[in-house]
Amino acid sequence: MTRTVLWASAAPLSFVAAHATAQTLTPRQVDLPSIVANAAVTQSKSGDNVDHDGATAANLSTDEDAQTDDIVVTGYRASLGTAQGIKRNSDAIVDVVVAQDIGKLPDNTAAESLARVTGIQVSRYSDEVNGVLVRGLPDVATTVNGRDIFTAEGRRVALQDFPAGALQAIEVYKSGTANLLEPGLAGLINVRSFRPFDFTDRGLTLAGGLRGTYNDQDKKKDPSGNLLLSYRADTPVGEIGVLINGSYTQSTYRNAVRYGEGFIASPADGTDITVLPPSVGMAFKIPYRIGVYNDSGRRWRPAANASVQWKPASNFELYYDFIYQGYRGDTAADWFGEYLLADKVTLSKVVLKDGHPDQVSTLTKSGGDPAEMYRSTTHGQTDTLQAAGGGKWDIGRAHLSTDLAYTRSRYTSRAWSFDSKTAAPLTTDVNFFVDNGVSFSAPGFDAANPANYIWRGYYEADYVTKGAGWQWRADLDLDTDLTIVPRLQFGARYTNRDASLQNGNRYAYTPDLNIPLDQTPTGTLSLTQNTFRGNQGFTGWLMPSRDGIAGNALELRQYAYHALQQLVMLHPDDSGYQKALTKFSRLTVQHDPLAAYYAREKTFAFYGQGKYEFEIGDIRFDGLFGARVINTVGLYSGTSNITIGTNTFTKAEARGSNYLDILPNISLRIRPTEKFQIRFGATKTVTRPSFQQLNPAVSLSENTSSRTNADGSPKVQVPDTQYPIGLQGRPDFYASGGNPNLVALTSRNYDASFEYYFSKNASLTAAIFYRDLFGFTSNYTTRVADPVYGVIEIKQPANAGAGRIKGVEVGGQSFLDFLPGLLSGLGIQANATYLQGTNQ
Repeated sequence: MTRTVLWASAAPLSFVAAHATAQTLTPRQVDLPSIVANAAVTQSKSGDNVDHDGATAANLSTDEDAQTDDIVVTGYRASLGTAQGIKRNSDAIVDVVVAQDIGKLPDNTAAESLARVTGIQVSRYSDEVNGVLVRGLPDVATTVNGRDIFTAEGRRVALQDFPAGALQAIEVYKSGTANLLEPGLAGLINVRSFRPFDFTDRGLTLAGGLRGTYNDQDKKKDPSGNLLLSYRADTPVGEIGVLINGSYTQSTYRNAVRYGEGFIASPADGTDITVLPPSVGMAFKIPYRIGVYNDSGRRWRPAANASVQWKPASNFELYYDFIYQGYRGDTAADWFGEYLLADKVTLSKVVLKDGHPDQVSTLTKSGGDPAEMYRSTTHGQTDTLQAAGGGKWDIGRAHLSTDLAYTRSRYTSRAWSFDSKTAAPLTTDVNFFVDNGVSFSAPGFDAANPANYIWRGYYEADYVTKGAGWQWRADLDLDTDLTIVPRLQFGARYTNRDASLQNGNRYAYTPDLNIPLDQTPTGTLSLTQNTFRGNQGFTGWLMPSRDGIAGNALELRQYAYHALQQLVMLHPDDSGYQKALTKFSRLTVQHDPLAAYYAREKTFAFYGQGKYEFEIGDIRFDGLFGARVINTVGLYSGTSNITIGTNTFTKAEARGSNYLDILPNISLRIRPTEKFQIRFGATKTVTRPSFQQLNPAVSLSENTSSRTNADGSPKVQVPDTQYPIGLQGRPDFYASGGNPNLVALTSRNYDASFEYYFSKNASLTAAIFYRDLFGFTSNYTTRVADPVYGVIEIKQPANAGAGRIKGVEVGGQSFLDFLPGLLSGLGIQANATYLQGTNQ
């Protein structure tokens, strides 16, 4: 299979330079609806106020500077120059966003800021960035201050949980080096927070910012802000710095979607479907279901970080870092579904689209099934913390460092969903081509009348995932006397990590009782909010409020329990109602042991790397060569569920793994001129499967389909040629689950980049990349021969064969200095990525 993708983006920039004597920032208004206020003031030893906007990126002002009339570049323009300088001088292919980029643009999170980096693509859901791709690839390793960090049971951190105001820089490594944590297939993203020694002046530094956003669909305003306090001083016991930073972001959102289901069919495929006028025939196809989906909610993220640095001698430093990330989210998703191809439906006034006899322009649906709807409410919460300490010691040519860190992360989610349906089928007018989508109305239906609805069911779920781990590293950088190899690096790293997941749910399905909607213990009913901007006739239906559902969870549980008691009496042979009644007899949702897993994994890594450099004439050459060796030892466990006939039993499963990866790297940089350089790189990377994919538990059930026809003759089994001989025909069992035999995705990576730097703030770059892959993990259906259970047809993740990815990315930035006056502060950033991939 071959897939080709092209991404492109562009962003305007603006900048105003000010004299150094007037740099202190004052509150200012930016593009509405966002209002940003920034302030940064440093109290120097002499008591003078000196601005430190972006002090970690460059020394922007000193007392000597303040007495001149020089123009000092600060803010966004300075940050672009700093980021460009890091990219230009790095030993790896890297792109950087530094603090001012984030603070000066309307970004709330690190994930949003990454969208401005060449080769980075982001996905959005519910009005925020929730996924980051590097060159179109999702497998990105994440670190904070060079340390591994993760969210809950995952191997990666949720970058949207990093508030932008708390960050010093974000570094995107597109090619790995031996001294970095093993990057994923797509690379590595490192987030850097501030430390007190990042601020060059002694004394107190106070910085902060406020932002307000307005959502025009839910009519809500949201505040965000951060406050940083840092102190650096010389003391009798050495230089000491202390920093505390807190931030808070909040966003509310609401989106309205009108949809036509992706599954389409012909009326001829249904039962007792009437089409009028008969002359249009039944050759056309329409969506099985149409409807409305409203996604709404509120997110808020508290975060904090602290750092202490102590330098008792010029060559020795100790430090302690602490980071906390929090996420809280309350959601209410409203869904409405109208079935166009249910049994006994009448489709009248059918008008076919001109020139397309298989497509319908408009129709009216009547009869069939009642429309269905739900309001799903959730509360999610993430708490992630990392505490770390270490030291640095310079001994002549040797530079030693060590770091020990502990990370703990937990995510919980509670869900309460209230289901209903109309008391009778609706008559619905449908137009399939309104602004590239389906639009419909329900004439004659009184949406505000509670008598037109009945209660359809109540659902609850509880989901808990956790992760924790220790990591330690030690590194030695050695300056040599060798001209061609001036630096050598060696290091070791150890990690001990665990991950677990537990969840459970229960559902009471109650339409057979015909309970009116206003008899449920949910408080006042009201129409769902209409957030469409026209082009949709049916926009709202009666529902309890979010608080009416989530806030009355105990009452709804009891109400559902009594309803299930009645249903068990009405349907004594229905085991589904009996199982639901058992689940609702408990006050809280019980976790299902069959849905749980636990994993523990240790890694032992060692690396060696050298930097070389030489000149041929006026052309300079330099680069890296090295290798990283990682031994991974894992233990993964879960509980299998086995059903044979009417008997079901469980079995504890545990599987171990132990494997070695050797990851070499080599790079070359050629600098024909001061402004132009060419890079080449070759690396090998691995991406481990997720812990959930490695779960050894399976759900195994016997194939109970009859082996004979109604007359007693044996059924003829048609060979399924996609399977080998011996595995064709009727399987004895069906199974689904994880796969502890998965291997890591391996990639050999080849990169070349061409970089031209016009000035400190202007550049044009292009890169070519190629990935030779093996072992992509996807879900497959296969068959195996088991000595106990016979032929098993199993759905599980498995490693695919070889694959290749190749692409090109280009990017550039420049300020328009040739324009007159303030217009010279305008600038532009643009980038585009082309990607083509194949896999077997």
